[in-house]
Amino acid sequence: MTKAWLQNKLNDLRRLPAETEVFEFKEAKNGYDFNKLGKYFSALSNETNLKGRPYSWLIFGIKDKGRTIVGSRFRQNRKDIDSLKGEIANKTTNRITFIEIHELHLPEGRVLMFQVPAAPRGIPVAFDGHYYGRDGEELSPLNIEEIERIRSQSGIEDWSAVLVPEASIEDLDQSAIAKARENYKNKFPEHSKDVDQWDEITFLNKAKVTIKGKITRAAIILLGRTEAEHFISPAEAKIRWLLKDSKGNDKDYHIESCPLLLAVDKIYAKIRNLKYRYIKDGTLFPDEVDQYEPFVIREAINNCIAHQDYTRGGRINVVEMEDQLIFTNLGSFIPGSVEKVVKEDAPEEHYRNRFLATAMFNLKMVDTAGGGIRKMFNYQRERFFPMPEYDLTEDRVKVTVIGKVLDMDFARVLAKNPNLSLEQIVMLDKVQKRKSLIEEECKYLKELGLIEGRKPNYVISAKITASLSNDELKAHYIKQRGLDDEHYKKLIVEYLKKFGDAPRKNIDTFLRDKLPDILTEAQKKNKITNLLSALRIKGSIRNKGYSMWSLV
Repeated sequence: MTKAWLQNKLNDLRRLPAETEVFEFKEAKNGYDFNKLGKYFSALSNETNLKGRPYSWLIFGIKDKGRTIVGSRFRQNRKDIDSLKGEIANKTTNRITFIEIHELHLPEGRVLMFQVPAAPRGIPVAFDGHYYGRDGEELSPLNIEEIERIRSQSGIEDWSAVLVPEASIEDLDQSAIAKARENYKNKFPEHSKDVDQWDEITFLNKAKVTIKGKITRAAIILLGRTEAEHFISPAEAKIRWLLKDSKGNDKDYHIESCPLLLAVDKIYAKIRNLKYRYIKDGTLFPDEVDQYEPFVIREAINNCIAHQDYTRGGRINVVEMEDQLIFTNLGSFIPGSVEKVVKEDAPEEHYRNRFLATAMFNLKMVDTAGGGIRKMFNYQRERFFPMPEYDLTEDRVKVTVIGKVLDMDFARVLAKNPNLSLEQIVMLDKVQKRKSLIEEECKYLKELGLIEGRKPNYVISAKITASLSNDELKAHYIKQRGLDDEHYKKLIVEYLKKFGDAPRKNIDTFLRDKLPDILTEAQKKNKITNLLSALRIKGSIRNKGYSMWSLV
């Protein structure tokens, strides 16, 4: 967005007769309370979803009454403004944060325009554990009807499962169908003999690419002839490979259309997976490895296909540079947080293109069991290379995979400490990339002796402490970061089995000391609320009133 566009947008908003649920003016002349800012973020995000808008605006430096520009001195350092994105993300649902924070220096004064994204479909956005909304110009808790209205969006029609009545089996590519049969047999070897006996319609139905013999949009994307792409217009089924030199200039390009089942191999063949020679450090490193693990390339491309928002009419891009690959697809990152995916290593509760993702799973293209992204991180770990980097701004997913050692100290830490958890490595990866750490991460890594220096200039320590044994390291990690939610849910169920009905305060007392030290008391209480709610929805426990809980 250019400065001229932003100024025109600002003037348009100032001319409106009154504030609405999707924009807000604040004077914020000398500063603004962070918690109140977070509440407005939650409120505007939720209301923007309900109004069907892509984003909304919170504007500092303008008086509500009269709409005069008074200027704002809120976080005058640009670095402090940019860090606000992470600070808000640390307290919101799925780490959702501002699309961008625009700074305008006008003759009348400095104006900040916070661009707030709409809450994702089916997922209301909370700040610090609470949902907020707006009644006219008033900030208020999001009422239960609005919460349910957003949550019900998860049942919206799956675009990829829609039938294409004009298309027939003749519009599918025979080579792609043959490849699909081969992949299906590899995926389900117990059905191998049966697959050979199935006709095409039976096979495609069994693979869940078609529905009762009818061609779906997913079938066109994965198996359609190139000329059949028009059936899904204005959506596109295209992958573009672009080669750039060290200066960022375009050197070559290639575009593949459907069938994307075959296009993945063709794009993969374009990528120059060169040998990387390590700098010798005693016997620490092997002589050479491929720059990129083939699984990482294929997984990244297939994830783009599975999660692309085809309603946006865009292409999937694979950009190859001298020492990195960049993969992009349109649409928000459904899990919301890459850290969540890496830590939990569990399948997502919903997908943007569920029918397409299921078909790709059956055809051995993706792993919907939730392990694909984690495997990508582990393959980078084995090479001592940087972790994959996810940029989730601008309503798209951009994944960067670096094919070289970025920091020798980071590589030494991985080589000498094979028992480090993946989450610990992700934290260290932030340090080598000079990215900011939250306070708890800094404290944790310093206690383990893995980083040195002072905030914000931490560096990875080349001297790894030998005082902590592996068992001590694991115990310390659990105390700091906790266990997964399923562990705590089992504890609640076992507690109720042993003691019968229990008031909420007793459950709080029982779990408080078992939750990680990294959480505040308020966060622990909120986590217990979420655990109880999840068990209630699952039908394992029930609330008998007056905060009394029991087994069903």
